[in-house]
Parts: sequence; structure tokens; C-alpha cells
Amino acid sequence: MQKSFSLIQTVAISGVFSAVSCWYGFMFGRESARKELGGLIEELRRGGSDSASPPHS
Repeated sequence: MQKSFSLIQTVAISGVFSAVSCWYGFMFGRESARKELGGLIEELRRGGSDSASPPHS
């Protein structure tokens, strides 16, 4: 017996997958930005010893 998905089931599954991948991407990006900002804040607190270097983009 062959099991096949209907169009609605396929769209629903792809929508759930898309939502989950967007959520993980958002959370990973947020954590990455938090770490980068944490490093910049610590650098500023230390007095910006390498303030002669160009700012990070």
C-alpha cells in the first residue's frame, strides 16, 4: 500500500518546517548579535585600547 500526501498536507508540512527554521535562524542571529555587542561593550569599558582600528561592520 502506497501512502501519499495531499496538496494541503504538503503545504502544511512545508509551512511548519519553514516556521521552525525561521525561528531557529532568528534565535541564532539574536545570540550571535548579543555576543558581538557584549564584546564591544567590554572593549568600551576597558577604554577602547584599540580605538585606532576601524570600526567593525
